[in-house]
Amino acid sequence: MSDPAPSPQRIRLPDLAATKSYGERVAAVLREGDVVALSGGLGAGKTTLARAILAALGYQHEVPSPTFTLVETYDAPPLRIPVAHADFYRLETPEELAEIGLEDYRSGAALLAEWPERAGGFAHEAACLEITLEHAEEGRIAIASGGADWLGRMP
Repeated sequence: MSDPAPSPQRIRLPDLAATKSYGERVAAVLREGDVVALSGGLGAGKTTLARAILAALGYQHEVPSPTFTLVETYDAPPLRIPVAHADFYRLETPEELAEIGLEDYRSGAALLAEWPERAGGFAHEAACLEITLEHAEEGRIAIASGGADWLGRMP
């Protein structure tokens, strides 16, 4: 019998400083080949958290939302590791991933994926950290669960 999956972590993010701090924690353990799947409704803070992760990895410039370009890439250096930041909101089917060449962007990089469910999801990957952001009375709540490769990595 396999071990039960660990319970998701619930992290309170009452303000922008807390979101930045959480992004720093994720960035500190992020590796090439990892996926950070960011889910939540419009305005939940997915892009804000992605920006915090990129800043913590060393990116010091403006980070545009990839809503229209679908994928923005960030190289190492200046980042500690290369990152592809994708927003799949405009995808109609997961099959469209082949058309945009997502695997080419992912090669040797970490992937920050907004709206991962529109891309078919990444939870089946051992190196996937799923973070669902929800509005809360004060700020937001991040509900995080990781694949086998993430177990024990997050402080």
